Amino acid sequence: MVQWESVKRVTVTEQIMEQIAHFITEGQLKAGDKLPNERELAATLGVTRGRVREALRALSLIGLITIKAGEGSFVNNQEVPIPEDTIVWMFHNEIHNLEEVYAARKLIETEIYSTAAGKLAPPHLEQLALLLQRIRDLQEPSASAVLQLLDEFDLLIGEHCGNAIYFKLMQTIVHLRRETSTHILQVPGAVESSIESRSALLTALESGDSTKVRTTANEFFKTSQAFYESLVKGELRPSRSLKDRPTT
Repeated sequence: MVQWESVKRVTVTEQIMEQIAHFITEGQLKAGDKLPNERELAATLGVTRGRVREALRALSLIGLITIKAGEGSFVNNQEVPIPEDTIVWMFHNEIHNLEEVYAARKLIETEIYSTAAGKLAPPHLEQLALLLQRIRDLQEPSASAVLQLLDEFDLLIGEHCGNAIYFKLMQTIVHLRRETSTHILQVPGAVESSIESRSALLTALESGDSTKVRTTANEFFKTSQAFYESLVKGELRPSRSLKDRPTT
């Protein structure tokens, strides 16, 4: 029997997401299970239906659940790999929504990074360092070339974090963020900031301290959020050159 807890913290939507995601990843909610409807969840958790709706949409964005119009929300089967084309098709309406993509990224990437602390073997850490060096060594970097290496960096962490479901979620996030990240990497300073943030993350991972990793990830996303908001407001513009490139 799932024991729902009333949400009391300020980041209500994120806490709802974390609670549902926890039940799914721990197996208390299984593939095919139907979640309580928005009204029931709102009453049980002590929040508004709007917050529940936001959380469900974000969980749908990262592939944990499927929302079926007129039927409800259902837990997805995490055992079957989802092809990139299918992911793009599934989220074609949301994939251009920077705010929702960012919210999904913050939730799942931070969890994967912290879970990987102490799980990565020395060869894996060496591979991560090599990927960062390859970005630094790019002579005429294109956004696609830089993003490919950043994707490899995050996928390597996901693959060896010790949780197969998390790895699939990282794959999903990598596909969903691709278009917006490509635009961001064309903004002056973006590549440099990405290298700096991933370097700090690697240092934290090398310590094996999950709390330190989570703190580092939170700092990254705090900076990243401000950058995303500026991009959405039109305060930042891509440049033609990537020679002198905050963060994806």
